[in-house]
Amino acid sequence: MNVVNGLYSYYEMKVIAVAHNGFTQKFGIPRQSGCAPSVLTRIVFEPEYRIQEALRGIEQWSHLWLIWGFSENEGWSPTVRPPRLGGNTHIGVFATRSPFRPNGLGLSSVKLERVEKTQDEGCVLVVSGADLMDGTPIFDIKPYLPYTDIHADATSGFAVDDSYKLKVVWAKGTKKGLSPALVKELTEILCEDPRPAYKQDGETEYGLSYGGYNIIFSVTDKTLQVHSVTRL
Repeated sequence: MNVVNGLYSYYEMKVIAVAHNGFTQKFGIPRQSGCAPSVLTRIVFEPEYRIQEALRGIEQWSHLWLIWGFSENEGWSPTVRPPRLGGNTHIGVFATRSPFRPNGLGLSSVKLERVEKTQDEGCVLVVSGADLMDGTPIFDIKPYLPYTDIHADATSGFAVDDSYKLKVVWAKGTKKGLSPALVKELTEILCEDPRPAYKQDGETEYGLSYGGYNIIFSVTDKTLQVHSVTRL
């Protein structure tokens, strides 16, 4: 730990848990928490923190804050190109939620679905709506407080609404063999338009991996067409 001008220039944090879900790659992960509420994530604590007493009372809270790390990113940029602005307008990194930050920290609000008591992994938190990749390190967990965390007079800058969502159309036979729950999860993920904002044309086909499946799709205007779903 170094001290510069009386301030800590580096503070070591410990990974207390790891997130596990169907997102095995960055492409397709919702850009904000809560956008795909049907997607479940298991928060598995590291052995050092598998202490039941540390979670005492957590079931009283409906939502939690997760503080985590962008483990797949390297470096940072003072300006970024938000997808909401078409991927061509530069905005200061601190005016966005871009993952390319000096310290690579993420903050997500998730719903606590249940606490599972397991023999091998201790108490596991099952949350919904997380915007995390499988294997993401968790640094801290805090309760979400409605009376202070909700600000009715807040403004949203350039992210004013969710009108950018796409209509998802499944080609004949593409849902075969998929559970209704998985179809719902994939629909929520795809309607958020996972394509890079600066590469949006109606002819390109994209592949998204989730939950052991590869989904091929394309987008025309405001409609996303699922062409095929195959097992990986």
